[in-house]
Amino acid sequence: MSQEHLQQLDERLKDLGFAPEDITERFIRAGGPGGQHVNKTSTAVQLRHEPSGLEVRAESERSQLRNRIVARELLIEKIEGAKRREAAERRGAQEKRRRQLRRPSRAARKRNVEKKRNRGGVKRLRRRVRGEE
Repeated sequence: MSQEHLQQLDERLKDLGFAPEDITERFIRAGGPGGQHVNKTSTAVQLRHEPSGLEVRAESERSQLRNRIVARELLIEKIEGAKRREAAERRGAQEKRRRQLRRPSRAARKRNVEKKRNRGGVKRLRRRVRGEE
């Protein structure tokens, strides 16, 4: 079951455009409670996708195989999150450009004209009166 799950996760990575060959997998000793068992076995898994530099580490489980699965799931979540953020930023930039190019509404144009008239009235009051020179 677990090996099959690993293969399924590798397929998801391929679907996301990441080659499993580009992922470096290291087995290291986990930290935290566990006593001698933790100190003697390398159950923690660190995955690094070399081209993008994405890195995850899983040491929550006592089993190395289970940590491999957790690490791949974390990497997939991180990749999908990055892709979602990138798409949202792209949509935001398109929306911003659309708003910049959009013609103001009739009410907004009317407000702008009214503000300009008021400003002109303020400036008219600042003029010098003839004969004070």
